[in-house]
Amino acid sequence: MSLNLTRFARPDRGALFVVTGASGTGKTTLVKEALATIPNLSFSVSATTRAPRLGEVSGRDYHFVSQERHAEMVEAGAFLEWAEVYGNRYGTLRAPVEAALERGESILLEIDAQGAEQVRAALPDAVFIFILPPSIDTIEARLRGRSTDSEAIIQRRLADARLQLSRCGEFEYLLVNDDLNSGYDQLQAILIAELLRARRRASLVSQFTAG
Repeated sequence: MSLNLTRFARPDRGALFVVTGASGTGKTTLVKEALATIPNLSFSVSATTRAPRLGEVSGRDYHFVSQERHAEMVEAGAFLEWAEVYGNRYGTLRAPVEAALERGESILLEIDAQGAEQVRAALPDAVFIFILPPSIDTIEARLRGRSTDSEAIIQRRLADARLQLSRCGEFEYLLVNDDLNSGYDQLQAILIAELLRARRRASLVSQFTAG
């Protein structure tokens, strides 16, 4: 049965959801379904120093900036989290995220465990969710099933996956994605439950407790 959220009112203050999981756990698929289903939930547009790819639009896909500008933004504290990946820098901009939360909109970040740690330090009231595979063997099977990577790349990605998975105990929610439809339901249940918390709905509390 699909979710009926036509009467789902936005909270007074939105939530920042941080979703993390090793490569091959299906987290991106779960995130896309949540973004298409949950009202007033958006994906954060990151800043990056890499060049735009064909069809990418600045401000929609990424905020494209120079290495120098990115360094200046780091120094000014403009990012909730940032990292360098294969020579290019990426980062989640603080100001648009905080502005969206104040409007009652919610933001979803899909980042690694190191980025999640930075977000926790900057916004400790964010909601942290870790997507787990049924086993490490599942990740290896998925990586090999792509038939596009060399053995060296597969081994490197498995090592990265083990490192990410070792930090799952730092997260509030653990979701084992062993069935995609169930994974959809579980992730969306977490998001909705968090958005229904009384601390996010002060106006509703006032409505029924005033006088």
